[in-house]
Amino acid sequence: MSGQEVKGLLTAGTETEVVSTLSSRELFPLRIELAESARADDRLRGRRVKARDLATFYSQLSDLLRSGVPLLRSLELLQQQSRNKVLKVVLQEVRDEVADGTRLAEALRQHPNVFAELAISMVRAGEEGSFLEDVLRRIADFTEHQEDLKGRVVGAAVYPMFLVVVGGLVLMFMMIWFVPKFEPIFQRLEARGELPWATTAVVTISDTLTNYGLPVAGIIAAAVFFAMQYFGTDEGRMTLDRGKLSVPGAGKIYRSLAIARFCRILGTLLSNGVPILNSLRISKDATGNKVLSGAINEASDFISAGKTLAEPLRASGEFPEEAVEIIAVAEEANNLEKVLVDIAESMERRTYRYLELFVRLLEPAMLLVMALLVLFVMLGLLLPVLQSSNVL
Repeated sequence: MSGQEVKGLLTAGTETEVVSTLSSRELFPLRIELAESARADDRLRGRRVKARDLATFYSQLSDLLRSGVPLLRSLELLQQQSRNKVLKVVLQEVRDEVADGTRLAEALRQHPNVFAELAISMVRAGEEGSFLEDVLRRIADFTEHQEDLKGRVVGAAVYPMFLVVVGGLVLMFMMIWFVPKFEPIFQRLEARGELPWATTAVVTISDTLTNYGLPVAGIIAAAVFFAMQYFGTDEGRMTLDRGKLSVPGAGKIYRSLAIARFCRILGTLLSNGVPILNSLRISKDATGNKVLSGAINEASDFISAGKTLAEPLRASGEFPEEAVEIIAVAEEANNLEKVLVDIAESMERRTYRYLELFVRLLEPAMLLVMALLVLFVMLGLLLPVLQSSNVL
């Protein structure tokens, strides 16, 4: 084969493995390129997978293992039947890593954009305790519950946001297109000093949007950009998260949901054998709030020193007194993991009721605000028209 050019396809993890394989066959590589399928897989790597698809994966893997199907064969079956392209590629890599002797938890850890640390820690505990099937089922149930919770919160916010957007567009249309048509009348009344103050305000806003719309939009965009840069820092994120907790009405909902999520994740981890310090490290990030995470982080320092969890949580002032009291009793009764899940369910039920009431009150309030703004613009337009007709 000396001097002949040979083309072919090799399966390998790196280019170094390709060169080594070719050298063992006494071949010298002139060019190494990724196959089309490999390029497609590279484009998919790093993308996220929908929580619903992950919940289905955990549930099906649990069912297969419970039925006696070996882990490698289960991963292979799920990879073949997966309709999610990203998950399909990831499961193929997880299956290959497990086939090479890597434990499932470590194989999942290689894909942090897909598998949460919560799931990885629970899988590790399940492997060590020989109850992997039960753990996978709990992860599936937990993932579905969290997705349902997110859906209910987002669903409650959709209509108020719709009102804000539509109302804003209506006011912009009136200011930019409708108000300028009345300017001849306004100019005559202004020359005579008979222009109402409401009309003056409406005309000023309209002229600003019409003549300086782009600079105003640029200033707003720059302000948003610099605000996002600031809130991306630790100091800015802390300020933003503290503000979220202080918003009247909505702050109570936000705090309750964050604490409920923390309690549910901590209770789930503890009930699956994950050590409490590691569980606190994972669950504190699940709150999504720097202020609450800082309070939980200080609590973990107390636990390292041999103290209870309830004491530092009470001292932080960020957690409801009744929840802290229940945690203190649970620590004494040594059933903290069960009580934490009960606290989460109780807080979620109360928060759902409060959220529904808050949205019911918010919708008519926003409609009233929009109606008053439109009425103000209409008065600004009609008052000078009526005065002009009286003069004429």
